[in-house]
Amino acid sequence: MESIKLKTHVDHDGLLQIKLPEKIADSEVEVVVIYQPVDKTKKRSWSPGFFEKTFGAWVGEPLVREPQGEFPQREPLA
Repeated sequence: MESIKLKTHVDHDGLLQIKLPEKIADSEVEVVVIYQPVDKTKKRSWSPGFFEKTFGAWVGEPLVREPQGEFPQREPLA
């Protein structure tokens, strides 16, 4: 028995698509699905104190943004 852990998206119809390794193609398998909703607010935030710990930490040569030149004129979006 092998296990695969992944994070994926369930569409608005409740469909989940999983691509399995090709080595098990054309064979019978038993599949068990255990799902756990992902709390997006916790996963997408900075850890407490991150900026206080890292602000001003760069000790290499000063970072300088070179001039970018003129931007080409583009057609307006409709």
